Parts: sequence; structure tokens; C-alpha cells
Amino acid sequence: MSILGRSEILSALADGSIKVDPYDPECVGPASIDLHLSRAFRLFVRLPMHVQVEDDIDYKDHTKGIWIPEGQRLIMRPGETVLGITEERITLSPNYCGWLEGRSRFARVGLLIHISASFMQPGIDNHQVLEMSNFGHLDLEIAPGTKICQFIFQRMQGEGKYAGRFSGQTPDTFWRD
Repeated sequence: MSILGRSEILSALADGSIKVDPYDPECVGPASIDLHLSRAFRLFVRLPMHVQVEDDIDYKDHTKGIWIPEGQRLIMRPGETVLGITEERITLSPNYCGWLEGRSRFARVGLLIHISASFMQPGIDNHQVLEMSNFGHLDLEIAPGTKICQFIFQRMQGEGKYAGRFSGQTPDTFWRD
């Protein structure tokens, strides 16, 4: 199992083992590809005052979806968590998996892009949901279209295929209730 470098990412994109849609070659770095933030978000609602964390939990029961109009931004207050989703759809063949990571320029102002669950299963075919939190002391203006995170690809030994409840998620299905 190894992390793919730029040349291997480009090769896997060329042979279809990895698909990124929309794809911008300028976003491929030395060992990852940058992904953009879409305009779809889910905001946590305040009631009830607690959430039962159990196997059948559904984030949509505790959030409301919003679509940020063109040219507008989302304000994140200190301590606030929101869910976002990438513009790009990532499709991996059964022998690739990956990791979703934030970018240091945003971490340095207190923005965490992916709190937990950064591992992306083999065979995924969806847009990536981002668990974004403002751990800083200032309000942050979040601009859709920003290169918000990076996807790191890893070649697996053996194969697998994700077929869980989030298969096929898109910005449109993500923000709608």
C-alpha cells in the first residue's frame, strides 16, 4: 500500500482507475489533488439540546440544508460546525482508497476541514462531505469555490467496494431535506 505521487495520480486519471469530475489538471499537486467547496451546506439546528449518538443516527435529522447564492459567503462563528460538500465527484476503482485532508493555510486561522472519518473507502463514487469547524477566535467567511481540501490517493492490496448509505451523494441531494 502506497500513497500515489503526482505521476501515479495522473496515470490513474488517464486509465480511469481514478475519476474526478469536474477535473482541473492545475489542482494535481505532488501527492494529492485539491477539491473545491460547493455552495451546498447543512447547518446544525439548536433543538433538541442533545443528540442520541447511535448506529441509526441521521445527520439530516439535526441539520437544515442551505444553498449559498452566487457571490455570497457563509459566516462560521467560533466553535461552530457546519457540513459542506465538494464540487468534485470522486470515483475510485476497487483497488484504490484515499484520505481527505484539510489545507494548512486554513488550519492556521482555525478552520478544520474534516473533523473525523477522513478515510475514503475503495470504489466510492460521490462528492465528499466535509465536517468543517471553526476552532479559532474570529468569525470566518467561507467562500464556495475555494480549494478547501485535498484528496490523497492510496493503492490497496486486494480490492473492495463501498456500498454504504452515502453512496452517490451529490451537492443537490446533500442539502435538500
